[in-house]
Amino acid sequence: MIYLDHAAATPVDARVLKAMEPYFTDDFFNPSAAYLPAKKVSAEYEEAKSKIAHAIGAKQSDLVITAGATEANNLAFTAMTTRKCSSSSERSLAPVVTGLGRSVFSTSENMLLGREHSSRLLYLETEHDSVRRVAEQYGGLAVKVLPNGVIDLEDLKAKITDDVQLISVSLANNEIGTIQPLADISSIIREVKIDRYKRGVKTQLLLHSDASQALNLLDINVARLGVDLLTLNAAKVYGPKGVGALYVSHEAKLKPLTVGGGQEKGLRSGTENVPGVIGFARAVELAKEHLNGNRKKYTNWRKILLAELEGYELINKKHCLDNFVVLCFPGLDAERLIYLLEDEKVYVSTGAACAASKGEKSHVLAAISLSDDQIAGSLRITFGETNDEAQIHEAAKIINRVVAKERARVNG
Repeated sequence: MIYLDHAAATPVDARVLKAMEPYFTDDFFNPSAAYLPAKKVSAEYEEAKSKIAHAIGAKQSDLVITAGATEANNLAFTAMTTRKCSSSSERSLAPVVTGLGRSVFSTSENMLLGREHSSRLLYLETEHDSVRRVAEQYGGLAVKVLPNGVIDLEDLKAKITDDVQLISVSLANNEIGTIQPLADISSIIREVKIDRYKRGVKTQLLLHSDASQALNLLDINVARLGVDLLTLNAAKVYGPKGVGALYVSHEAKLKPLTVGGGQEKGLRSGTENVPGVIGFARAVELAKEHLNGNRKKYTNWRKILLAELEGYELINKKHCLDNFVVLCFPGLDAERLIYLLEDEKVYVSTGAACAASKGEKSHVLAAISLSDDQIAGSLRITFGETNDEAQIHEAAKIINRVVAKERARVNG
């Protein structure tokens, strides 16, 4: 097997699994219990949180542990405040965690959002659905990207009105790997906040970023990025699935999506996922330890693959994560190529797994002005720790053979 879809999922590293194992068996105690073994587990849980926080230049108290990036993104949007209602029917709105495309407000509430809150929130048009869908429920406005996938800063500036409270821009895109200039965005936000202060405008303005794809490929520091909220995901860094975290600055005031026992400072009730967080911390440590070596390795593999492949158009040429290669084979159906490559035990994708499973056209590729034909023929290849250089050479040969055979079939 040659697995080239690490943006979709990564296997749990053996060292991560080893760190987690005791907490499934011997150290199974509930951290909230009063006896000494439980207090020991609680301390180790908090230490693991500290390690995750330290990796992004934050403190343990700044992190809220969640059940993945989708929940963290949903939680981040609760930082939105509601306006005072002019009538009893216009009641205060509180979001409920949402999946892909499921409405979190009633029809009447959506009408209210559309009328009262249409410009309170800005989000990048290429965001993952866990950001895009919930942003749409708030009546948010999409900020455009340039043809290279990088945010159009002029469009951002034009859309920051005095009502805007939150801006959400991923650090690195999950489909094409484009790295966004968060420091530049943060600088624009600082200027806006200074201007608001001078004019007596008291509306908050926060910056949220989903960094799920970037944690093991970029040196992340929340102060340098200038973010108020940052989403992390263990499943993308060879940690366990179903574990995420949200960095929360002192400026951001959140509302819980899940209430109950008051864990995670009351923002995420429920018995702590101790083995998951222990594994997350170990995965982050390993990611930081091998950051530079992995980047060099993936850069080299990208060069090898592009040099040996034939008949393609490169989509993500610059400003992207080192392990992302997005290709278009004009005139061919990428979904058919995926099945043909699977027969050869080479696994790639057409983009985000959640969108591909529904047969939806990629909103990301559409946003960077690709034609329908280009979108239909695009493949996403993402390298990872299951690969080696020999596999990259072999994958290039197999892809060339499959593409040539399919092109001959299409051309009759």
